[in-house]
Amino acid sequence: MASIQEKLADSLSVLKKYQDENNSDIIQGMKTLGETHTKRLIDNGYLEQVIKGWYMPTMPGMEGDTTVWYASYWKFIVAYSNNRFGDNWCLTPEESLDFYAGETVAPTQLIIRSSKASNNIVSLKHGDSMLDITATMPAHIVVEQRYGLRLYPLAEALVFCTPTYFSRNSVNARTCLSLVGGADEILKVVADEGNSSRASRLVGAFRNIGRTDVAETILQFMTRLGHELRPEDPFEDTTPSLSGTSRNTSPHAIRIRLMWQKMRKQILDLPLIAPTQSQTTEAILSNMDDNYIRDSYHSLSIEGYRVTEGLIERVRSGEWNPEDDKIDADRKNALAARGYYQAFQQVKESVKAILQGANAGNIVSRDFDKWHFEMFQPCITAGIIKPSDLVGYRSHQVYIQGSKHTPLPPEALRDAMSALAELMESEEDAIVRAVLGHFFFVYIHPYMDGNGRTARFIMNAMLVTSGHPWRIITVEERQSYMAALEKASIHGDITDFAQIICS
Repeated sequence: MASIQEKLADSLSVLKKYQDENNSDIIQGMKTLGETHTKRLIDNGYLEQVIKGWYMPTMPGMEGDTTVWYASYWKFIVAYSNNRFGDNWCLTPEESLDFYAGETVAPTQLIIRSSKASNNIVSLKHGDSMLDITATMPAHIVVEQRYGLRLYPLAEALVFCTPTYFSRNSVNARTCLSLVGGADEILKVVADEGNSSRASRLVGAFRNIGRTDVAETILQFMTRLGHELRPEDPFEDTTPSLSGTSRNTSPHAIRIRLMWQKMRKQILDLPLIAPTQSQTTEAILSNMDDNYIRDSYHSLSIEGYRVTEGLIERVRSGEWNPEDDKIDADRKNALAARGYYQAFQQVKESVKAILQGANAGNIVSRDFDKWHFEMFQPCITAGIIKPSDLVGYRSHQVYIQGSKHTPLPPEALRDAMSALAELMESEEDAIVRAVLGHFFFVYIHPYMDGNGRTARFIMNAMLVTSGHPWRIITVEERQSYMAALEKASIHGDITDFAQIICS
């Protein structure tokens, strides 16, 4: 007779086979895997119900965690919509634009358009919901490759989105306008139907972002057709400079540039701390050493490691022995502490280079990969990870526990990190560099692990080289610190985060 463990293993094998054969994690109905297997997987914490009759994979102990839900959000939307409507559905123009723009936050209420819809609201996990509305479908639909979402084409979405979209979602709207290849894409949508008011709005929008050539081409062509356009700017503010971008630029890179400029203004409007009196390089490096033990303890504790000041001191003094399990029973914590020490030494070298006159943004962009390597080098020595694991950026999607923000997909990382490097290098205000350098590093999340620690090193490298003190974010501040990061990621409001860093 099979043991409980063997039965569970059989059920997991059935689940894996289904996922591999169907390229889907979403399970519909108890009979898809078999009622016995489905019930066993639910009871043991490997499946979780989304709505009645629909299940998503999870792991024991993570039932109800937001991470599981947002990892499956779009997969569920596609599976459910395909099941109900076949190929007769798509997202709204506004939601399509959000997706094109690289929006990282899943909508709290998603709207599905379909001629087969019943105007029904479906309650989902964690307060999210989905509304299907009876509506005509666009002439053409784009099926994006990552999830299979059905979207309005970019130009058509810009034409048919609501006028308020441009003011309510200015970053996404400007990103999408920047992605338009040329005026012909818009004209093919508006010319035949004579959509004068919509064309007028887009002429104003393109002028706002500095694409006057596109705006004038639309205006002149529609005028030649006999339409009277009255251009109107749908935005409530002017677009900051987008130098360095082109229509071939990743939407994620454009988005980061726009967010940086928007948040930069928020920071500069705050009454933040002024720099202290200038100090010698030796004094600054000595102060860093004085802060090392507390900084290491709190930075590692924020990430969930259980370390003591005694362990940190033992690592610094060289008395730590990775082979002596009697002293360091929890090797994970010990390896993290050793890695932090090694990374800290590299940060000191970077700080020294900046204090000798090098551009702070340039040095940090050049060196953060060295810091990250040193952070995990002890894990290579211990045989826990391979050297190749520390080469480049992550190759898998990651999710942040408890957050609605989904970090950028792997294919977007190179362009996004290049944009961040350029922004840090060109930024003149040190506080802006410190706050936004930290924020965007964790927003992008370029590595599988160590993003928070690296981001705090970026923050402090910017601070101490501009006359500000080293800022230790304590474990007691973790809740407000994480809440401020979430507010900035979800709502685009960096003020709380800036005030925490500068307090």
